[in-house]
Amino acid sequence: MHGILQKVKQSLTIDGTEYEFPSNSLLTLLFNQSFSFENSATIVAWQFNREFYCIIDHDSEVSCVGFLFSSTDHMFVPLHEPAQQKLQLLSDVFIEEFNTSDHIQNEMLLVLLKRLIIYVTRLAKSGYVPVKKLQDERFHIIRKFNLLVEANFKSEHSVSFYAQQLCKSPKTLSNLFAIFNQKTPSQIIQDRITIEAKRLLSYTDKSVKHITFELGFEDVPYFSNFFKKNTGTSPSDFRNAPVAAKEGK
Repeated sequence: MHGILQKVKQSLTIDGTEYEFPSNSLLTLLFNQSFSFENSATIVAWQFNREFYCIIDHDSEVSCVGFLFSSTDHMFVPLHEPAQQKLQLLSDVFIEEFNTSDHIQNEMLLVLLKRLIIYVTRLAKSGYVPVKKLQDERFHIIRKFNLLVEANFKSEHSVSFYAQQLCKSPKTLSNLFAIFNQKTPSQIIQDRITIEAKRLLSYTDKSVKHITFELGFEDVPYFSNFFKKNTGTSPSDFRNAPVAAKEGK
C-alpha cells in the first residue's frame, strides 16, 4: 500500500492513465498498481506491505478499505494548512523512529501508521460528499461493496452477487450509489475488471486466452467484446500499442 503526499502540482500515471496530482494533496494506492510521477523529488511517500500491516485484516481498526484504498477510483485528498502541518509532524516522527533501532521500533511504527491511515480517512470522509453527509450505515455499504468487488471481481461479475452478500437488492444498491453521485455498481465492477485486464496485457506475457479465463470469462470472443466496449480497442491491439497510446485509453 502507498500513501503519497504531494506539495507541488504535477502529472502522474496510474495503470497507464494520466492524472493531474493537485498541490497540497494526498493520494492512496494499492500495492498492485503501477504508477510514475512527473517529478518524484517533490513527494513524500509511505509504503507498507501486507506482512507489516494488512488493512483488510485490520479493517475494524482503520475502516479505510474500499474507500480510501481503491483500484477504480483514485481519491486525491486535499490538505488544508493544519492538515499539512500535522502530516509533516507525522513524517518527522516516522523518520525519527526509523533511525531508532530498539526492541519496540516495530510497535511504534505500527502505531504511527494506524494513526496516519485513520487521520487521512477522516480528512477524506469530511470532503467525500460536500452537500449531503453520508450516514454511517450508507457509507459502510458503499465501502463494503468496493471491498467485496476487490476480493471477488475475477470470479463474480454480476451486481446480484454483491447485493446478496450485502443483504440488499440490486435496485437498492443502485439507488444508494445514485444518491451520492457514484458510478453504478455495474460500472464499478466493469471498471475493476478492465483495469486488471489492461494491467495483465501491459505488464505480463500471459496470452489473451489465459487472461480471459483468469478474469472469469468463459470464452475469448466474449472477453474481447467486453474489453473493446470498455476501452475502444481489442486486447491484442491494446497490448501491441505504443506506451503513449495506452496512456490515452
